[in-house]
Amino acid sequence: MRHTPSFLMTEVDEVRRLVRGNPWATIVSSTARGIVASHYPFLLEEQPEGSDDIVLVSHVGRPDEVAHELGRHEVLVVVQGPHGYVSPAWYPPEQFVPTWNHTTAHLWGTPEILSDDENFRVLGDLVDHFEREMPEPASLDVDEATARRIARGTVGIRLRVTRFDARAKLSQNKAPEVVERIIAGLRADGPYASPALADEMARVHDTTTGLEAP
Repeated sequence: MRHTPSFLMTEVDEVRRLVRGNPWATIVSSTARGIVASHYPFLLEEQPEGSDDIVLVSHVGRPDEVAHELGRHEVLVVVQGPHGYVSPAWYPPEQFVPTWNHTTAHLWGTPEILSDDENFRVLGDLVDHFEREMPEPASLDVDEATARRIARGTVGIRLRVTRFDARAKLSQNKAPEVVERIIAGLRADGPYASPALADEMARVHDTTTGLEAP
């Protein structure tokens, strides 16, 4: 990412929060055949209290594990949080250059290939994680034999993050009254409405501008 020190996100807990809230991520690999990218849901694997480790688990559908050469080299996982266009209509007249606010993390590590049993457990965790919002959650336990047969078409991975580069570009360089106008614009019923981005801005600026987070 572009070198923007004022927008750096350096706290591990903040990166974890970004992953938890935005599990759909992009895997990018530099392979012998060139650059390969795929998209899969990731979960954080909880670590002992006090640990600064960021560990992700997921799966890929065969033959993506071959295409990415998983386990043979480092990969990049890109997590994209709320983002959106910021119009100069929300700025003072003398500020007329628009921008794009975003929260993004680049995570690097070499994937560990999971055993069949651990892959099935992770698949079950993924299903349970997303189904918990449903009124009648589904589960792989409904028909484990069939679920295990389908799971053979996937390969589980664990990624222990060795380094990350994360940004929260949320108008930290703007005056408090401008930030308020941007948040109001993002919450309004307009072409660039983005309540999730407004929430992120309100949360970040709560400690720096006196805004009250929703």
